[in-house]
Amino acid sequence: MKKMTGTAIPLSALRTKNSLGCGEYLDLIQFADFCKETNLQIIQLLPINDTGTSSSPYNALTAFALHPLYISIKKLPETKNNDMVKKELTRLQKKHNEKKRFDYTILRADKLSLLHKIFTEQNELIEKDLNLTKFIESNKNWLPSYCVYMVLKEKNKEASWKEWKTNRVVTKTTISKRWENKKLKSKHLFFAWIQLRAHEQLLKATKYIKKQGLSLKGDIPILMNEDSVDAWAFPQYFNTTLRAGSPADGMNPEGQNWGFPTYNWENLAKDKYSWWINRLKQAELYYDIYRIDHVLGFFRIWSIPEGDCSALNGWPQPFKGISRDELHAMGYNDDRIRWLSKPHVPTNAIESVNNNDYLATHGELRKIMDRIGNEELWLFNDTIKCDQDIWDREDIPLPIRQKLVEFWRNRMLVQPAKDTFYPQWTFKNSTAWESLSWEEKQSFENLVNKNAYEQEGMWANQAKTLLGVLNKNTKMIACAEDLGSMPDCVPQTLQELGILGLRVIRWNRKWNIEGQPYFNFDEYPELSVATTSVHDSSTLRLWWISEPDAKDFYYQFPPSQITGLQYDASKIRPGIYNPETAKYLLTAIAQAKSAFCIHPLQDFLALVETYSDANPKDECVNVPGSVTDFNWTYRLPIKIEDLITDKQLCNAIKNICNCHR
Repeated sequence: MKKMTGTAIPLSALRTKNSLGCGEYLDLIQFADFCKETNLQIIQLLPINDTGTSSSPYNALTAFALHPLYISIKKLPETKNNDMVKKELTRLQKKHNEKKRFDYTILRADKLSLLHKIFTEQNELIEKDLNLTKFIESNKNWLPSYCVYMVLKEKNKEASWKEWKTNRVVTKTTISKRWENKKLKSKHLFFAWIQLRAHEQLLKATKYIKKQGLSLKGDIPILMNEDSVDAWAFPQYFNTTLRAGSPADGMNPEGQNWGFPTYNWENLAKDKYSWWINRLKQAELYYDIYRIDHVLGFFRIWSIPEGDCSALNGWPQPFKGISRDELHAMGYNDDRIRWLSKPHVPTNAIESVNNNDYLATHGELRKIMDRIGNEELWLFNDTIKCDQDIWDREDIPLPIRQKLVEFWRNRMLVQPAKDTFYPQWTFKNSTAWESLSWEEKQSFENLVNKNAYEQEGMWANQAKTLLGVLNKNTKMIACAEDLGSMPDCVPQTLQELGILGLRVIRWNRKWNIEGQPYFNFDEYPELSVATTSVHDSSTLRLWWISEPDAKDFYYQFPPSQITGLQYDASKIRPGIYNPETAKYLLTAIAQAKSAFCIHPLQDFLALVETYSDANPKDECVNVPGSVTDFNWTYRLPIKIEDLITDKQLCNAIKNICNCHR
C-alpha cells in the first residue's frame, strides 16, 4: 500500500474569509489547496452528520443526513442578489467570526433561522426545482423519514421522540402518510432542500479534493443515538432495552455507559444488512477512506441493561453463557445460584447509614425490598429493574439509596436471559465470590477461562461476517479505531480483512514487558494508521509538556538518533516544547512502517511558533468525561488563506511528509 501523510481536523474548525462562525463544506476547497501546497495527501474529518442540539459529532440524530451547520449560506443559489440575506450575513459574521471557539447552540439557531427565512421567501421556486425532486427520489430510503422526523422534532421543541405525546411508535406506512400530507409538504421540503444544498456543496468540495490528487477520509460511528430518526423509524434494527458501553478498567472502575442502544444484528441480517450498506453507499459519495469508530463493537458490544447508570452489570454480545444446569452440575442449588446472581442486602449495612435505627431501617427497606424469611437479609423486589429505579426513590434517604446502589452492583453473576448467566466483569470483588471455597473458586475460574476462549471464536466469526459485508459493498479503504485493550482476535481478524488499525504513538507500547517500552517504528504494521494524537486526547505539545510518559519517549528515541531532517537537538528536552521539538517528534513518527501517518493539524501548526496558543489546553477538541460548551468547538487560530502564504510552515510540513515515503 502506498505510504501517505495526512492531517485530521474537525470540519467546524476550519476558518476562511467566507465561512460563517465555523468551518463549512466549501471551506474544504481552500483547505485542499493548503494540503496540496504542503504535500499532505489525506484530509481526515470527524463525522459530519446532523447532530441536532448536540455539539458532539458522535451524537448524530441521523446516519445519513448532513449537518446544516456546515452549509455556506453565502454560496446558496437562492441568496444571489438577495439584499436581505446579504445584510443578515454581515450581521452574523460580526457576531460569530472573531470568536476563538464557536458557540454551537447559538450559531446553529442563527443559521437555521436564516435558512428558514430564505426558504419561506422562495418557497414556490424551490418546490418546483427539478433537482430537488430528483434528489428526493434518489434518496427515498432515508430522506422522507428524516424530513418527517425533523418536522415532528421542531413541533415538539426538539425533545427526544421518546417524550413526544404522539408519533412515538410509527411504521413505514404512517411515515409515508405524513410525508404525503399536503398540509405538511412545505415543512418537509424545507429539510429536503437543506439536504440537497448540503450535498451539492460537499460534493463540489470533494470533487475538488480528488482533482488535486488528495483523498478525503470520513468517520462512521458504529453507534446511533437513541434519539435519532433511525432508532425511531427502524426500531427493529436496535435493542432498545440495552445500552452500549465498555467494561470496568483501571481508568473507569465502573466501566462506561454511553447511552446508545445496541444493534439487533439478527434483524439487520434478515434485511441483508441493507441499512448498513446504504449508509456506506452514502458515505462513498464523498469519501475515499473511512474510519470505523469503535471497531470492537463489530466483534462484541458491551451491553448494559437499560436504566443502569454504570456498566458493571453488563455483558458482551455475543457471549458464551453459563446455564443453570451447568451451575447445578457444579454443585450449586437454586438458593446458591440466587446468592451468586442477586444482591443480598444485610440489615446492618443499611442501619449503619441510617442512624443505627433498626426499626426505621426496616421501614425503608420494605419500600423496595423483600425480607428473606426471618433473616436480616433482603432482596430487591420486582419494582427495581435497574439502579436508576433506586435513585428515583426520593422518599428513601439519599445515604440509604447510595448504599443500596452499591449492593445492586455487588454480584458475582449477571443474568442476560432466563436460566443463562454471565460472570460479572469484576466478579472477584463481590461478596458472593468471597464466600466460595478455594475449590469452588478454582472450578469457577476454569469454566470462565474455557468460555472466554470459545467466546473469542464467536467474536471473530461475527466480525468477519459484519466487516466482510462492509468490505464487499464499498471501494473505500477501511481504517479501524482499535484503541484500548483488545481481545487477541481483533488484530488478527483486521489483518485478514485488510483493514488498517490505529497506532497512537504515546499509547503504542509493549505493556506486558518490563519497563513497557514503546514499539520501534519499524515494528508498526504496514496495515495501520500512525498518529500523534486523537480528538479525545491532548495535543502532542500538551502531552510533551504535561504528561510524564513523554520522558520515556525521549529516552528511548534520543533526538540525536532520529534521521530524516536536521534540527537542533540541544533545544529538545522533556517538558519544553518548541518548533525543534515538533520537528523531532514528527520526523521520528514519519519513520513508521504504517501506510498512513495522519496527525491533527494542531500538531503540524506547532512547527512554527506563531500558531501555538498561550494555553495549550485550548488547542484540544474534546475533554472526555466532561460536558461543556468547550467540547467540539475548536477553531483554527488563522484563516486557511493566510496559512497557505506562510512558506515557513508549508515547507516544514512538506519536509515531514517527504520523510514518510
